Amino acid sequence: MHKLWIVIRREFLERVRSRWFIVSTILVPLLMGLVIVVPIVFATRATPSNDLARITIIDVSGTGLGKAVAFSLEGGITGDTSLTQVIPLAPAEVAAAESTATREVLAGRKKGYLVLGPALWPVPAVRYAGSNATSPLDMNRLQRTVRDQLIATRLRTAGMDPKQVDALTGLDVQMATERLTARGRGGSGEMSTLVAFFVAFVLYITIFFYGQIVLRGVMEEKQTRVAETVVSSVRPETLLLGKILGVGAVAALQLFISTVATLLLIRERGPLLARLHTTVPPFELPHVAPATAVLLLVYFALGYVVYAALFAAIGSMVSSEQDAQQVQLPISLLLVLTATFIQPVIFAPEGRLADVLSIVPFSSPIIMPLRLSLVPVGAWRVVASLAVLVGGCWLAVWLAARIYRTGLLMYGKRPSLRELVRWIRAST
Repeated sequence: MHKLWIVIRREFLERVRSRWFIVSTILVPLLMGLVIVVPIVFATRATPSNDLARITIIDVSGTGLGKAVAFSLEGGITGDTSLTQVIPLAPAEVAAAESTATREVLAGRKKGYLVLGPALWPVPAVRYAGSNATSPLDMNRLQRTVRDQLIATRLRTAGMDPKQVDALTGLDVQMATERLTARGRGGSGEMSTLVAFFVAFVLYITIFFYGQIVLRGVMEEKQTRVAETVVSSVRPETLLLGKILGVGAVAALQLFISTVATLLLIRERGPLLARLHTTVPPFELPHVAPATAVLLLVYFALGYVVYAALFAAIGSMVSSEQDAQQVQLPISLLLVLTATFIQPVIFAPEGRLADVLSIVPFSSPIIMPLRLSLVPVGAWRVVASLAVLVGGCWLAVWLAARIYRTGLLMYGKRPSLRELVRWIRAST
């Protein structure tokens, strides 16, 4: 135990005292601040194009929908409806009109053209082509305008009074969402989703980043022959475990500092945004129960050990950077594949996919904390997930220790799969 503590202390102090730790510890909160502040500033200041109405509307509906859309656009902020050119046509004339409109767009005289098809029932045929077709703000406003005027046209066609039509179609509803938990009201539903995504993303990045540090550390000791001297006084298993725990302590410290800095930044975001002449609606971070916080830390620790052990085994197997890149690819893909399932699990945190990924030890360290941040998870599911993860953690360390014991002192060509099996059997 004394030797293990010495290895842990050496790995921890060697990295904490390094320049990269100081720089990254300062840089990560700054990047988090940019992630929090910059999108808010741009979102509050972003508006659709001032000349969004500078388009051609090819109206084949025969209902006057094109004129209603042009009037609603109001010529951007200028109020000049002459910017919008409305061309009522028969269906047979659309192709020629589109060719002319396309030339207008390419010449820069128009932003684009909107085609309102003849069929308003049951699904309207609406198409847009233009230089601003990739602008979400422009397309959202244009789509909303067409939808509102289409509804108004249908209601007028049905014989409803125009004043009632204007009153009905002029509503702008903003729905607030609130999460309900066993402890009561849990804050904004949207904010809970954002926090859950943030938790999963941070766990993914941290496990991958510090797993790579373990791999590089083992490779460096092997290439510089330091391992030969250390192994003469410390058992390889003790050295492996000490390296994993030492680097893990660095990861935990940096994660703690980044979390505290991020929470402080969120608390002080009001005065900071006020200096940038930006206001943002107040929001409340969702409540995280102490038991949930502990579970998040447990999943992070176990997940880190699983991947760090595998990365350490890879570092002991290879003698060059090129070999390391090739051999670590399957392990890295497991993490990347898990990250691709974050969004589907957010959409259906209680679905079958989320249940399966919460049990698999390679994905549960990321997926289960994500689910715990979104919805209540049954105790038996958490217990089953932890049991499988602990078993996977033990198996990963067991395999890594046997590969590490032999591979640390092997040089030259990387071993084949058959040789790895022989190493494991020989160390059993």
